[in-house]
Amino acid sequence: MTKLRVVLIKPSKYAIDGSVERFKKGYMPNATLWHIASLTPERIGDVPVTVHTVDEYVWQDLDYLRLLHHDPDVTTLIALVGVQSHQFHRALDLTAYALHHGVRHCIIGGPHPMTCDTTSLQGRGVSFALAEAELIWREILEDAVAGELRPVYGAERRWAEQLPSVVINPPSSTDLARYGAPILGLYPVRGCPYKCNYCSVIKISGRQVRSPDIESTLESLRRAKRAGVKLIMFVSDNFNKFPGVRELLHAIIDEDIGLRFFCQCDAQIAKDPELIALLGRANCVEMFVGIESFNREVLKAAGKHHNHPKLYAEIIRLCNEAGIRPHFSNIIGFDEDNEDEIHHHLGVLKSLHPRVASFYILTPIPGTEQYDDFRKKGLITEKNLDRFDATHSTWSHSNLARERLEKMLYHCYVDYYGFLLKAGGLSDEELRLVVYYRYIAAQRIHPMSGGVDRLRVDSAADYSDLRRTVYDIDIAPLPDSLRLSSHDETLNRQADWRSKRHIELASI
Repeated sequence: MTKLRVVLIKPSKYAIDGSVERFKKGYMPNATLWHIASLTPERIGDVPVTVHTVDEYVWQDLDYLRLLHHDPDVTTLIALVGVQSHQFHRALDLTAYALHHGVRHCIIGGPHPMTCDTTSLQGRGVSFALAEAELIWREILEDAVAGELRPVYGAERRWAEQLPSVVINPPSSTDLARYGAPILGLYPVRGCPYKCNYCSVIKISGRQVRSPDIESTLESLRRAKRAGVKLIMFVSDNFNKFPGVRELLHAIIDEDIGLRFFCQCDAQIAKDPELIALLGRANCVEMFVGIESFNREVLKAAGKHHNHPKLYAEIIRLCNEAGIRPHFSNIIGFDEDNEDEIHHHLGVLKSLHPRVASFYILTPIPGTEQYDDFRKKGLITEKNLDRFDATHSTWSHSNLARERLEKMLYHCYVDYYGFLLKAGGLSDEELRLVVYYRYIAAQRIHPMSGGVDRLRVDSAADYSDLRRTVYDIDIAPLPDSLRLSSHDETLNRQADWRSKRHIELASI
């Protein structure tokens, strides 16, 4: 062997018409894709390593599929990364395609295999990664060089106790040009201390808040700036729970890094006005907050005890004072919802007037507690994992038929962004966003999908025979959830005692 060729692919998904979702311009580069590319060393022993990255959402042709063919001069490793449940079929099809064309080393990783039982699909020539890449990626590369992958990696532990310091190398100018703006996603922290029953984050990243050293994040920012990146998305949940958040923000200010950024915070940020002001000084331009509902009882039933609707107005006030756009995320379709309740929710949202809002349908994501509960009660009606993307109705709702709930999703977008247009007072940038969100939602396309201007190049039908040949299925069965190992349960218990007092206070 002279070389190891690593092909990292962020798979797209199959749309309702069966086509692979592709766009002329993407929303943002996938953070996991570039994180794992940066984890990959230049050599494994004496063997040089080359890395190819593919974000299918923004690939306008099929030339990259040639990378999934056997090349006698190299050993090829195909890794499907960041695979969510609604992207799982596409990941299966790409690995089946690679196997058909002579590639021997294929692996699927990401939220779905980390949290869902894939036993029925194992032992068919494709491996599955059940843990964070920091724990297993080097081992996978070494096994590829040695000549054979194991069926499963990371079954004994899902999360690392300490995250190593990884400096992220940004996309090239060619890759950045595939997106509407030069954006890079970074993970300065992982984990969430809460117990929301619908949330997959606590199953993917755990409840222990962990982070690499701050210098690695700062160096990632420096490299991003030199590469022409203009906006950073700190895609970690609960950025405000990051123990080193103030140190990082002060370093960004002192060094005058000058990159605008987007972050996610929980609703308890309302109790930390100094942090919001510091975020503004560090050039935060938008803060995403999962408010989800204005009904406190609904929130408590979902395990979101830390959300108090009475604090939402304060978040908006503090963000506006700091020059930060508040972005409120809303879930429609809680079991208590009906059309009147959704219209009431919209009315309250308008009275608060956040400058950005997003809407999603309550979806029992495979691997979550809610999924297990709904499945046990026989409520899940959708059998195709492609539809578990928070834009389709997947379960039997007490008050809203499938078609009506999906119609209400897009009504929320059109109605709210119509309100913002009439209210005025928008910056040029905000006006462009508002017009775009309203326009795209009016076409029944979710504004937070993969990009702008759909392309139809290939479809599930082009790969269905390969899927049957390799996996002996037409569609994957709805999976059981994976139980946590004793190691991971211990990590979560540590999070329990560290966050218990905070959550008790938040629940008052």
